[in-house]
Amino acid sequence: MSVVLIPLLAAALDARADLIAQLHAEQTDAYRLFHGSVEGHPGLTIDRYGELLLVQCFHSPLAPEALAAIEAFYAARLPGLTLVYNDRSHANSRIGNPLPPDQLEAAMIARELHEMGVTYRIAGRHSGQDPWLFLDLRAARRRVMHETPGKSLLNLFAYTGGVGIAAAKAGARFVVNVDFADSSIMIGKENVRLNELPVRPRFVKSDAFAAMRQYAGIGQPGRVRGKLMPPFPKLEAQTFDLVFLDPPRFAKSAFGVVDLVNDYASVFKPALLCVADGGTLICTNNVAEVKRDAWLDQLQRSAAKAGRPIREMEWILPEADFPSSDGQPPLKIALLRI
Repeated sequence: MSVVLIPLLAAALDARADLIAQLHAEQTDAYRLFHGSVEGHPGLTIDRYGELLLVQCFHSPLAPEALAAIEAFYAARLPGLTLVYNDRSHANSRIGNPLPPDQLEAAMIARELHEMGVTYRIAGRHSGQDPWLFLDLRAARRRVMHETPGKSLLNLFAYTGGVGIAAAKAGARFVVNVDFADSSIMIGKENVRLNELPVRPRFVKSDAFAAMRQYAGIGQPGRVRGKLMPPFPKLEAQTFDLVFLDPPRFAKSAFGVVDLVNDYASVFKPALLCVADGGTLICTNNVAEVKRDAWLDQLQRSAAKAGRPIREMEWILPEADFPSSDGQPPLKIALLRI
């Protein structure tokens, strides 16, 4: 396995030479080093997050000799990185491999990474499963930094607030991050403290549906069909120059259902109604089996039905460390002018 793998790692690293030089020049030390689904080893991803080298497998565990070969290769080519290995080949991509005490301690240390002049918190392992910053969204964060100076931003399903913090760093006038998880908001607030920002982003702990309906002026009743709804913060109606919508594949709550395969419109429409006249909506769909053109058709029909037709659209493609064999990567990012 290691004999076959090392040439693939070398080819991937060499292919990224120009990109890595560009990223370093703009104060970025976080990027994907190996994208196994396209570069010869499906299910294996290797990412650099600052001084952390995160090796993850999603299809089958790595053999010990393969992991040792990976560690030796990057120790020679990118010395000084701390390797953390997560076997996520179990159900729901749960991390399944125990680590010796010293390695577990190193994996759980809160570290820092840098992207386009913004500092973010990262750890190889924590109470959740996914890294605290998704690297394939760098292209979207880059575009948000270009779009938002002097404008307002609503960041929905904000996770640890990466998009909102990037917008604040770039000079946004007002930033709101909405997420339901206390743990994500806590990391987001740590990220704010790590940076000198001209404006302090606001964090709203709320179900996204309840927040969107209130911002859109629809309102969120405390009872629905006679059933008392869970508590939610009361928010004043307002629209935003830019809305960023990055929902998970599937989520269900008392307020609504997110289903990116069967019903993207259910989350798209309320987000659309939060966009100011002449504003912009950037939305994502990370489900590989959803085809890009079919998804765009759904967005256009939903926008027209809502009375907010799309004036212009543009695809934002992940950057070169996330190669695609057919030019249509699984993560689809659409910029829509409303």
